[in-house]
Amino acid sequence: MSQKKKTARRWYDYLWIASALYLLLGFVNILFAWLGMICFLVPLGIALIGGNKSYCNRYCGRGQLFELLGGLGLSRRKEVPRFLKSKWFRYGFLIFFFAMFFGMLYTTWLVASGAQDLKQVVTLLWTIRLPWQWAHHLTNVPGWVAQFAFGFYSVMLTSTVLGLVTMILFKPRSWCVYCPMGAMTQLICKAKAGKSR
Repeated sequence: MSQKKKTARRWYDYLWIASALYLLLGFVNILFAWLGMICFLVPLGIALIGGNKSYCNRYCGRGQLFELLGGLGLSRRKEVPRFLKSKWFRYGFLIFFFAMFFGMLYTTWLVASGAQDLKQVVTLLWTIRLPWQWAHHLTNVPGWVAQFAFGFYSVMLTSTVLGLVTMILFKPRSWCVYCPMGAMTQLICKAKAGKSR
């Protein structure tokens, strides 16, 4: 009678804690949102240097968090709809995501140049304003630093909510199918593979 071997847990199997902690820390102080840049720079670095998607497959704490929550019975475990997997949706969502990201950078630049005052606003799904004024109380930080944090946290919170919705409706890691970071790293890997031929 063969018994399945339990695979030993590795340090990166616990990165879901970092994702959950990131979201909680943003409630305490919005400046913790800057830590989310790690989730942008590391996958790009791995794809550019290594030419692979090991961040998505192994190190993505958000994907792990969705897997964990889905394993607790919060997911219907239905197949992801074909349209979510399609190139037009994934790359269309990537373009939309870039538009939101550059809009956030533009607002940050306006605050840095003095053309606009700091807007202490976190938006959910890019439209719903959340009352977040309590999360920024450091007065010795330049306004643009806080503005970037508010905008970046909005992006991270929105993408997490979208991931949670698709996790509940479909398989736990459904977000990974249309994640903008995954689409970007996939494009980088394809470009690197094409150059090496």
